[in-house]
Amino acid sequence: MIETERLRMRSWRDDDVAPFQAICSDPDVMATLGPPLDLAATAARIAWMREHEARYGHCFWALERRADARLVGWCGIIRGDMAPVADKLEIGWRLARDCWGVGFASEAARGATAWSFANLPDDEIRAITWRGNVRSRAVMERLGMRYCVDLDFDHPKLAEEDSLRPHVTYSLSRSTWTNA
Repeated sequence: MIETERLRMRSWRDDDVAPFQAICSDPDVMATLGPPLDLAATAARIAWMREHEARYGHCFWALERRADARLVGWCGIIRGDMAPVADKLEIGWRLARDCWGVGFASEAARGATAWSFANLPDDEIRAITWRGNVRSRAVMERLGMRYCVDLDFDHPKLAEEDSLRPHVTYSLSRSTWTNA
């Protein structure tokens, strides 16, 4: 569906569940995202993405390395379902631990952003993450997103005592992207 120099974002397949679960069960990967996912939870997450893609034409797509077609994570755009991304385009990514630090997240995010502004009418893309997720925040900044301090929030799906509850929001306007 979307190809960059080294990566491909594509629709999810049934055989993606096990390799994506391996990524989502890695404590390092999930340290800023929440508890590791078992096979059933991973399958449910992928099923949700498939439904979202069927409804809207996009999702957090399966992300594979073009050189060997290995599933290395996900990246894409969803229609957000909670404030401050409710009904907004929300970009997101998740990568296998051994794929960190080589620019895959930034490369995939640029590809998803370019696709979004070329194919969707929205004038803004937002991203959210746990306040302490410095790696994802750096990707957001490399993408040209700006931190929206007025949109800081406590993630409503996390318990009050959960240290991952405080979240930040970043935004990228179509005009900023076009003029970059």
